[in-house]
Amino acid sequence: MTGERKPASCFLDEKTFRLCCRLFLQHSESIQDGWIWEQIKGSDEGFMKKTVLIPVKSSLLDKQHESIQAENTELPTDDFEADAEDETAGVDAVCESHAVLRYEYHVLYSCSYQIPVLYFRASALDGRSLSLEEVWSNVHPNYRQRLKQEPWDTLTQQEHPLLGQPFFMLHPCRTEEFMKPALELAHAQNRKVNYIVSWLSVVGPVVGLDVPLSFSTAVSAPD
Repeated sequence: MTGERKPASCFLDEKTFRLCCRLFLQHSESIQDGWIWEQIKGSDEGFMKKTVLIPVKSSLLDKQHESIQAENTELPTDDFEADAEDETAGVDAVCESHAVLRYEYHVLYSCSYQIPVLYFRASALDGRSLSLEEVWSNVHPNYRQRLKQEPWDTLTQQEHPLLGQPFFMLHPCRTEEFMKPALELAHAQNRKVNYIVSWLSVVGPVVGLDVPLSFSTAVSAPD
């Protein structure tokens, strides 16, 4: 039928990904939410990036640290350590009963899966990288059980495809399972949605990344 809209697709090409990111970043800048676009030097590739400081109970972090002291842990890169040192200045006033973790989130485009992928890494402010077990233990209880079930049973540690450094990631192989219903609902209501906003609003909170509600109302889909 002429004028009938095509069914919503769970996949997007890289051009649409970048357009969605551009609109997302514009709103982030307007509300000072901290997202930036990180361009890879000497390349046309890049990704969205945000760093946040998350308070946790220091007793829990100390216990986790003691449990893995005997293990060999990979040291973070020099620039990661320098960034962590710079950020300690603003957290001296944190209550002594709490420690602060530094989480760095990256949103990349996967050419293989044709969808965005969330990578992240975490460290204490002294520069020590968190193990996968520590990351698991710091996931909010509301999401911890979900991560152990489909389609969230895909939290792993892998090499960052653009930086070549160890990162945690939510594997994209199950993205369609939770994006398809959201996109079909928007399609049925004749609403256009920004894929990055819809997707990140679902996956972000699972690993400690909140997306303000204003993104859903203020960020449009690309034309």
